[in-house]
This record gives sequence, C-alpha cells and structure tokens, in this order.
Amino acid sequence: MTDLTVETRRTDPVASLIPFADPVNPLLMQRRGDGIAGLGEALRLEFSGPTRLADAAAAWREVSASARVDDEVKIGGSGLVAFGAFTFDDASARTSVLIVPEVVIGRRDGVGWVTRVNGATNPVAASALGTEYRLSLHPGSLAPDAYQAAVATAVSRILAGGLQKVVIARDLVGHVPESADLRRVLLELALGYPDTWTFAVDRHIGSSPETLVRVHAGDVTARVLAGSHARGSDAEADAAAALELATSTKDLDEHRFAVESVLAALRPHGPGITANELPFTLKLPNLWHLASDVHGSLSDGSGALDLVAALHPTAAVAGTPTARALDAIRELEPFDRGRYGGPVGWVDQHGDGKWAISLRSAEVDADGTITAFAGAGIVADSVPARELAETTLKFRPIVEAFG
Repeated sequence: MTDLTVETRRTDPVASLIPFADPVNPLLMQRRGDGIAGLGEALRLEFSGPTRLADAAAAWREVSASARVDDEVKIGGSGLVAFGAFTFDDASARTSVLIVPEVVIGRRDGVGWVTRVNGATNPVAASALGTEYRLSLHPGSLAPDAYQAAVATAVSRILAGGLQKVVIARDLVGHVPESADLRRVLLELALGYPDTWTFAVDRHIGSSPETLVRVHAGDVTARVLAGSHARGSDAEADAAAALELATSTKDLDEHRFAVESVLAALRPHGPGITANELPFTLKLPNLWHLASDVHGSLSDGSGALDLVAALHPTAAVAGTPTARALDAIRELEPFDRGRYGGPVGWVDQHGDGKWAISLRSAEVDADGTITAFAGAGIVADSVPARELAETTLKFRPIVEAFG
C-alpha cells in the first residue's frame, strides 16, 4: 500500500461544489451546500463479505498512520479523506469501496479549501453541465403486485411470531445515455432536497435524509428515521398528516425498533449515549418522517468506520431482530440490493467522518443501466397497498431527478 502525501490549503469557498465534480464518475457528499467533492482516484480500496466494514476500518487506520498530512485548514473534511460506499448485504455481488481522490474541493461554514494527494496537478475549475437528458424509470424485478404480495407474506411472518419488523424494498430500472453527466441528477437532488445528504460514490448516487453516524473529536451523533406519511395538499392537511404520523401506533412501533437498534449498537462504545425521549416529525419536501436524534461521547477511541461496522444494518433498513429480518429480505426480494441501504459517506485521517444510510438512491452501471430502490418498514398492522404507496413517495426524489 503506497504511503500518501496530502496537502490542504485554504481557498475562497466555491459557490457550488457540484460543477467541480467529474461528470461521469462524480465524488460528492454535501448538505445545505457544504461538503466535499473529489476528482480522480489516488487510492482505491475494495472490500466484500461479512467482514467488509471491519476490514475497511483496519485498512483505513493503516493508510492514515502512514500518510504525511499537511493541513492548514483543520476542519471536518479537510486533510486526508476517503469517500466510501458499502453494500447492504454480506453476500452482495457488488464491491464496497473507500476512495481517496487525487483532489478534494471543500466548503464549510464559509471556509473553502483544496486538498491535493501525492502532488496531484489536476486543475480545479467548474465545468458546464453536459447535455440535458430526461428518462423514465420502470418496475424492475419486483412489480407493484408482487411487492404487495411480499408485504402480505412479511405480515404473516410477523403475526406468526419471532419477527417484529422487516423492511421490504422494490426496484425501478432505466438507462442513461452513454457518458451522461451525472452531475445533472445531483444538482436536481441538491436543489430539491437541500436538507438531505446528496452523495455520489463510485456511480452510486442519491439524496439520503438519514444520518447513520457522525463522529468528531470523540463526540458521536446520529439521526434515526422510521415511520413516514405523505405531505398534505395544503397547510391544514399537512398539519393533520404530521399529527396522524405522530400518533400512529404502527409508525411509533416501527420507530421504536429503529431507535433501540441504534442505541444497542452504540452504547458499548459510550455508555452515556442517549436518544431524545420522544420522536419528532421531520418535514421533507415529499414526506413527513418520525425522527429521533442520538448523541453522546465515545469512551473507547472508536472511529467513524468502527461505529459504521457496529451499526449496520440498523432496524430502519433491515428490521428486528436483525438476523430474522435479513433472512426474510433475502427470501422476499428477488434482487441484490447492492449499496442501497448501506453506509455512504467519508472518513478522515483522525477516524472522524460523516456517514448516511443510502436511501433515495440509485446505482448507475458503466453501461448506463440505472437501478433504484425504495423500501418500507413492515410491522404487524401494515397494509400492502399503503406500503406500496409509501415506496412510491420514497422513489420520488430519484424519479424526478432523472425525469
């Protein structure tokens, strides 16, 4: 493994990160306009199998220990950073990756910077977006009727006992033109959903509302989303929708399972880690979500990737109990989720980082094939038609961004 030399220098903050990314293979992680964009690959690490996250954490410690870092900015995302995207399932045919770009352009809280790795001379300049394209996404290997049947089967399994919640997803497929400028999709997502994490790693792109974990200087935070309701058509209907969600036994149960799974994973690393006592309703352009914030201090020196390994998969994307939920997912979903539902984000040389769960996302293969996924949390009183409608709402960001 080659030792890396890293130099970060302060610059004027750019107006938008997206035009600086590569059109075909963009690297991006941003929220509310702040974040980092990468160009090129100075180092690419690939992982697979059940130990992929732990292997990545170990490999990143080795890379960080040997790197020579000159960082005059010293802000989250400056210095040595790797973008990462990991598969949902242990047996996925897709690879999980950590990518150290040759160049990183960053902005945060009015501060801008450029990081160069191994003396990279890539020009840092915004470029015009490529030719506009519009396309449709169509049902994939789990059509709407088949999805409702899968939900009904999941409910019967839950009522039989031994399974409390399982997340069942369905897929949409499409095709982009050869060498399509994926920054167009990222721009649509960032403009339409500024409060979410807009990301692109290894042609896996999306805009996730759910923070898996953030680590900075020994402090850890996370945001858990589970339970959702469509927005209302006017102010009165919207307020009623939020109230219905906040008082829904089905959604509160689903949310409780998700919060408990996060706390159970994090507390071995910090016994004082807690969540707010009651969930709150989080407003997105297309949905209301039940949300809870988790926060605390780490007591064992764990880094972001260690916590990602401990957390994944949460009940928000798998179910409860985890092992039985995963068995049900493998049986009822006729596809490989790939990186959908997996961790996506960045990690720095200190082990700090920001990671989201890959939701509202799509994989764009080299041949232009698009595969998008959306899922719903199934509990005992789930209704198949309503769960199908929920997935349609969750597909909306990706469908609109491409179409």
